[in-house]
Amino acid sequence: MEKNLLDEIEFLKAHARKKGVNAEEIAPGDIVVSQWVRFKCRYGCKGYGKHLGCPPYAPSPDETRRMVNEYSIGLLLSFEGVPGHGEFGPDDIPMDFHPWYADLIKWVNGTVHELEKTAFYDGYYKAFGFGGYPCIWCEHQHCVAEESEGIVDESIRRKCRHMDLVRPSMEAAGIDVFATAGNLGWKLSTIPCKNLEYGKIVHSRVHSIGLVLIE
Repeated sequence: MEKNLLDEIEFLKAHARKKGVNAEEIAPGDIVVSQWVRFKCRYGCKGYGKHLGCPPYAPSPDETRRMVNEYSIGLLLSFEGVPGHGEFGPDDIPMDFHPWYADLIKWVNGTVHELEKTAFYDGYYKAFGFGGYPCIWCEHQHCVAEESEGIVDESIRRKCRHMDLVRPSMEAAGIDVFATAGNLGWKLSTIPCKNLEYGKIVHSRVHSIGLVLIE
């Protein structure tokens, strides 16, 4: 029997807590979607164009804004820390830092996917999740988008090795994570990097955010 929506939300929040994640309700109107967010992906991120959950393969901000407005409630998820590494500093982080954060990315995106799937099978078939960071499911291989030579179009998605798991990250879809979290009273801040060097964050107190929409 399908739970009513409020019961489902409480059930999902409890499920998130079991995974060490704080989840709070958020209204669609408090989810901030902006064009500038995609510019930060397109200019400055080393993962641009390399993963099917990232731009240019992720939904545009206009698509995301229209889609978010089709829902009545969401769960914003807060993840604290970086599993697998304890305390660390900039000199501990390798140049190729994406695999180094694999446990964190799996925690974030795996939890998002699990909550989405749980809501779906509980009868809330519109449930959809947005994760964070570039996809890491092809842990020991590059994404098929990165492996392909030349111009890659949307049809490459049919070759994705993990179609069931891949979701766009919030930032990839144009969601302003800082402003959205701020609308729940969660204060996020950027982490300084040693000598302003990309990826060399000075401390391990990392806050990550995910989102699951439910109707």
